Amino acid sequence: MKVQNCNTISAFGGINFVFEYLEQGNFRNLFEKYLPELAHQSIYNWKDIIYSILSIYLCGGDCIEDLQIHLKPHFQKNPFVNVPSSDTVLKRLKEISDINAQCYTKRGTIEHTYNRNSRLEELNVELLKKLGAFSKDETVIDYDNTIIFNEKSDSEMTYKRNPGYQPGVCTLNEEQILYIENRNGNSDAKSFQADTLRRIFTLLKSKGIKKADHFRADAASYQYDIIKLLEKEVKNFYIGSRNSYIEKYFPQINEWMPMTDTSNEIMEIGEITISPFQRQARNDKKSAHEYKLIVKRRPKKDGQLNLFTQDHYEYRAILTNNTQWNAVEIAQFYNHRGNMEKQFDILKNDFGWNYMPFSKLNQNTVFLYITAICRNLYHNIIKYFSEKIKSLKPTFRVKKFLFRFIILPAKWVKRSRQYYLRVYGKLNIST
Repeated sequence: MKVQNCNTISAFGGINFVFEYLEQGNFRNLFEKYLPELAHQSIYNWKDIIYSILSIYLCGGDCIEDLQIHLKPHFQKNPFVNVPSSDTVLKRLKEISDINAQCYTKRGTIEHTYNRNSRLEELNVELLKKLGAFSKDETVIDYDNTIIFNEKSDSEMTYKRNPGYQPGVCTLNEEQILYIENRNGNSDAKSFQADTLRRIFTLLKSKGIKKADHFRADAASYQYDIIKLLEKEVKNFYIGSRNSYIEKYFPQINEWMPMTDTSNEIMEIGEITISPFQRQARNDKKSAHEYKLIVKRRPKKDGQLNLFTQDHYEYRAILTNNTQWNAVEIAQFYNHRGNMEKQFDILKNDFGWNYMPFSKLNQNTVFLYITAICRNLYHNIIKYFSEKIKSLKPTFRVKKFLFRFIILPAKWVKRSRQYYLRVYGKLNIST
């Protein structure tokens, strides 16, 4: 077998079309506006750093070190990006970290550590505006916390008995990452959540974003301060409720309607108007407001009676101020909040959240935000190329995009003072 060697051929030629698409968006000016100015003698700019991090995950890598070990030879003489070393990337990310903040609950003795990065918060929102994420007729915001298990030097024990971080994450329209606030593992989801949400809404108002149409969260948000905040900041909210707080209302529901859930199981649904948080409202010298409580129930598999409700049902409840939709519409809409788990899966497995490079909480916050920005860019990238290539769909994860598009042998050739991309294979895209 005869072999002809050519060191300049890259196995990831498809990434060049991604870079070309991103160049049309002129994101470099946005990066340079919100990120610190680099030294004049620096041979890399922020666009090079962001593109390099994005290329790690689009080319099959899972950690920053893959840039130096595996990918850098494939980007030689590339006119779109000047790839720095992994050490340079990590150094630059460290430089934009902010200090941690510590706080205590009213009755607690445990120190809660959290970290936010105002520079990256603004950059991400402006990027989403540029990508058209806020141009939809209705905006839906979801909030949830996730655990990132790790053994970093400052990570604390989580409620699942393993050390890690527990960042709070906001998503926009079930598709893109809107906000991240990193927390240590010993901070439960409900602690200081009202402060976190207040910062989110303040950020959105400062950027001229209209009031969100819908806000969804789990039972950790079932708090008086949060409900009071949501009444001011969003049009409609849907909050999961802990049974121990509202199970006294279950026997008062007289009418139950059949409903099929997402797993095609038959269940029943009912609704009632309640006035929760009456004691907190009195302490606040305000009157308690009325809300709809949407209750779903299904028979227990073991048929065991509940001591308080005197029946054999499992209950789930949703508190909402939406008076326009019926109970079934609200329940079905709230079920879409499960998409948050899919977003966490994408971030952890496709964009490196399981492989944080730093040993400190504040530095890893920068990494989480930068990779979330890459995830937001990827949402538009796959949407754009799926319209041009039949083998791609806008719902594809990174792995399918890699195999079906990115892996394409190619090399850059300079001829007549111009660069040409020579592709070794079938190209199913119109350029």
